Amino acid sequence: MAAGQAPAATARAARSLFVARFAPWLFVAAFFAFVFAFLIAPTLTLVVQALSGDHGPTLSYMLQLGEFRYRTAFVNSIILSTASAAVGVAFGGLLAYAVLLPGAPRFLRSAITSFSAVAANFAGVPLAFAFISTLGTLGLLTVQLKRLGIDLYGLGFSLYSISGLTLTYAYFQIPLMLIVLTPALQALRREWREAAENLGATPGQYWRRVGLPVLWPSLLAAFVLLFGNAFSAFATPFALTSGNIELVPTEISNVLSGNVMLSQQLGAALSVGMILVMVGVLVIYFLAARRAARWRR
Repeated sequence: MAAGQAPAATARAARSLFVARFAPWLFVAAFFAFVFAFLIAPTLTLVVQALSGDHGPTLSYMLQLGEFRYRTAFVNSIILSTASAAVGVAFGGLLAYAVLLPGAPRFLRSAITSFSAVAANFAGVPLAFAFISTLGTLGLLTVQLKRLGIDLYGLGFSLYSISGLTLTYAYFQIPLMLIVLTPALQALRREWREAAENLGATPGQYWRRVGLPVLWPSLLAAFVLLFGNAFSAFATPFALTSGNIELVPTEISNVLSGNVMLSQQLGAALSVGMILVMVGVLVIYFLAARRAARWRR
């Protein structure tokens, strides 16, 4: 009986070795199949559509991106994304630092972190409606401030502008920044601060000479991530401004479903232009993240 069990045990060991060796590659293959089906293949389809005309290959649709309307859309999108990312990095970074202070109550840290996890994903029509109800021309806060003698719209503020969109985007950019930066702040070693203090450095000198240089790659990576997050947003600006401000996502919607112009090739060209910007953003992000990883070792 022992002689009969030996071949069975050997077969089980061989099967276990086979599974242990090749099972991870099956998951890797499934991942790459998913990436190809939902990222690479759609991108290639957009490129083909953008370079295809009624009579064969053409660059006419890509060249239309240089027209004033679409050039303005790219400029507005870049300005809005840069401004909202800067606001998110500044205020989100300060909030993350305040939450992680040694004297900060633990329940406050948990409450802010939990709220940030929800607020970072709160966007689209509900967010637009919330800001219209609060800071619109007849919003609750607008009316209350007007009763106190502060006319926001009389002072030049408008929720339905680039500055208004920046303020709206800040609602989800700041919490996202807190979530992204918290691990980097926690990775700062206490020994570095103690060594700086022992050498006579003030808190300002510590952050200027040690803290910020160490955090700089992480801050840059977070800025790029927030930029990409704002650059690709569609539902919030469309619901808030009804497409009256030229942005790349809303222009894509206009050329694909508008009553005045209907052109799949132009929509594909705008998408390709957007992808090129996002590829540049992701390249910067990955380079910065790779450099930031050196400080976590």
